[in-house]
Amino acid sequence: MTNRLDLPGVEWRRVSPKYVVVDITGAIVATILLVAVASVPAFVSGLAVFWLIPAAVLVIMLLVLAFIPRRVRAIGYQLREDDLLFRRGLLFQRFVSVPYGRMQLVDITRGPLSRLLGLSDLHFVTAAASSGVVIPGLLVVDAEELRDHLVTVAETRRAGL
Repeated sequence: MTNRLDLPGVEWRRVSPKYVVVDITGAIVATILLVAVASVPAFVSGLAVFWLIPAAVLVIMLLVLAFIPRRVRAIGYQLREDDLLFRRGLLFQRFVSVPYGRMQLVDITRGPLSRLLGLSDLHFVTAAASSGVVIPGLLVVDAEELRDHLVTVAETRRAGL
């Protein structure tokens, strides 16, 4: 049985495996901050029972860290005839179709760690306020080629409107 979102001969393109490092680093920083904030009641009150709060936060964040590699592998996109189809998520999957003719802006951003690893994030903006799509963890060369391709295709599609 073929999935409606899959076209014959078109494979899902995945983000770079290096993106796992970026995502894990962000999650570790968030874990440290959350555990520190959750520890405040225990420090202030001096009651041992309040240490359960940062312990619970730590366990939850360790589970989040464990799923990051699989979550990164679930990120992908397809260049289809009329649109770009983006997917992400494990338990709650999200599929977003961005029609080429509706793209208003294609932007590349690079954070410090992403630059160090040679990665970029590609942002798409359409007329709808809620339709901002970000494809994270693309190699710089791939992000630039995809941006140029999408801008070219979007210009030809808008000309026909």
